[in-house]
Amino acid sequence: MRLRPGPGGTDYKGTMADSLSDEHALMKGDHEGQLRRMLTPPTFSDIEQHRTHLKERLVIALRIFAKHNFDLIVTGHISVRDPGDPRTFWINPFGLAFSLVTVPDLVLVDNSGAVIGGGKPGRRIVNQAGFEIHSAIHIARPDVLVVCHSHSTYGKAFSSLGKSLDMITLDACSFYNDIAVYSDFGGIAIEESEGTRIAAALGKSKAAILQNHGLLTVGKYIESAVVWFILLEKQCQVQLLADAAAAGRGRDTVKISDEAAEFTYRATGGEDVGYFSASPYFQAVEAELGDSYKDSSRVRSGRSRWLWGVWASIIRR
Repeated sequence: MRLRPGPGGTDYKGTMADSLSDEHALMKGDHEGQLRRMLTPPTFSDIEQHRTHLKERLVIALRIFAKHNFDLIVTGHISVRDPGDPRTFWINPFGLAFSLVTVPDLVLVDNSGAVIGGGKPGRRIVNQAGFEIHSAIHIARPDVLVVCHSHSTYGKAFSSLGKSLDMITLDACSFYNDIAVYSDFGGIAIEESEGTRIAAALGKSKAAILQNHGLLTVGKYIESAVVWFILLEKQCQVQLLADAAAAGRGRDTVKISDEAAEFTYRATGGEDVGYFSASPYFQAVEAELGDSYKDSSRVRSGRSRWLWGVWASIIRR
């Protein structure tokens, strides 16, 4: 697999899709282009169909975050740019559990922070900090479709160190020269200036460690942004463990060379790879929920589903 020249950064080049034309493809037995199809998101000629698809994927993304315990009290948010008006974006409503969000719950926000669509009566409200951060990034990065931010446990712990990831594992290499550190924490991001500074620190990277705050990832696809967040949270956990173990032995962790890290990044750090890598997480939630996440009237609590099952079995008798 050849490496493309140039510095790191999310330019969406040198990815798995490119490697498929190389002599040594990353997957054997792909003579009919099966992998290439799995790496390619669906396309839409109708904006409303595209919008519906994105909203459904956004809800699944929120459910995935809930399963990974990335939601903490009322913090955390995921946004997706609207395909009809890229100056606006869909985001989860403030105060609603990630595990309960359905498509009708999502709210559409304009660049002033006003809710202009979606949502339910009494819950058409957006986290101010969420708006400031996400809005600034959507404005600064027209290439970004999705922004994820949460106060996940290991990401938050690692952020207190004020440093970037070390290249100590294969997974870390997915962020080689493609992750930023925002070290100018100014408190809760309820002012436009804080969001602007975060967006500036992110630059062209696909991820950022917000010092004393948490993690943030972006993507060209909902799936890639989600999997970057999962990988980054896991890698923060791994590095905290590895650093502690190394310190206990009076030595440093072994670092991957720049050459090997770049080679690995070119194979694992692209958006199409991120889209494909997220597939198992999305498949699992879709299989569990069926179509219930598309319509809140179909959602029942676990106890309600159990009672309904008992009642149905009695009726069948």
